[in-house]
Amino acid sequence: MDEWLSIGDVARRTGLSVSAIRFYADEGIVAPAGYTGAGYRCYDARGVAALELVRTLRDLGAGLDEIRRLLADEITVRDLATAHLALVERQMGQLRTRRAVLRAVVRQDSEAGQVSLVHRLASMSDDDREQLVEEFWTEVTAGLDLREFVDYLRPWRPRLPEDPTGEQLDAWIELADMVRDAGFRDAVRQYFGATFAGAADREREDPATEAEVAEQVEILAQARAASEAGVPVDSREARRLATRWVALAASRGGERDLTEVRRQIAAADPEPQVSRHVALLGRYHSLTATINGTPQPVGHAPASTWLHAAVAALS
Repeated sequence: MDEWLSIGDVARRTGLSVSAIRFYADEGIVAPAGYTGAGYRCYDARGVAALELVRTLRDLGAGLDEIRRLLADEITVRDLATAHLALVERQMGQLRTRRAVLRAVVRQDSEAGQVSLVHRLASMSDDDREQLVEEFWTEVTAGLDLREFVDYLRPWRPRLPEDPTGEQLDAWIELADMVRDAGFRDAVRQYFGATFAGAADREREDPATEAEVAEQVEILAQARAASEAGVPVDSREARRLATRWVALAASRGGERDLTEVRRQIAAADPEPQVSRHVALLGRYHSLTATINGTPQPVGHAPASTWLHAAVAALS
């Protein structure tokens, strides 16, 4: 394309309107290559290419000053793209937050006064989210010594990623509203108190060694992972964990007859405790898994139930 083109031909080639081409010329963005004898603007191949670039950059949100500096070689395409990528990502984050808030308002059929609360929950900073979760855990475990089970309980804590999906934001809003509820906090505190009180009493009477605690936490963690992965309770892996669990129980109870220990474990019915756990914390676990991007927990198969079934399968 060595010949000069009329402004009308340039408009057809670039997809820009004639008025837009004139505007970019008047603003000093892309000047015409020359004028006809009648005073009409003409453009050469370089001008057409520049106008096509201008159109693309404008579609991507670039401002006139940025485009002017780019064409004057004051900035590079990479500089411009980097700046606009950061802007687009911020806008996407804001849109995801807005969508999550609107979804929550629709889902909860929120009243006007609740909309601001939902928006605050969605817009929390990392520190504020961490503080809310920490306050929840501090309250529901008050008076209990769970230091040995920190690693086992860690997956129960939500960690919203830096760039969450809409689904993760939705889950966070619901979970944040849940852990703020005084009734839920009180129910979880009572549940943990009843669950761990007996263990605490036994611990005072016959303190477990550091090795025994580490073994217990490791077995429970592996059992939880196995149950959530759907590992059969009569599989080789299940038999290995069940055997370790029986041996640990025998060691802690001073019992030498492993068959009797296995019978006692198999005879115990964990279902009432499990049902209460699922009814109280099932939704919490599901939301936490969504927020953390981990597999959804298996409905009625936490570590204790899976281990009980695995031990029963040994006999």
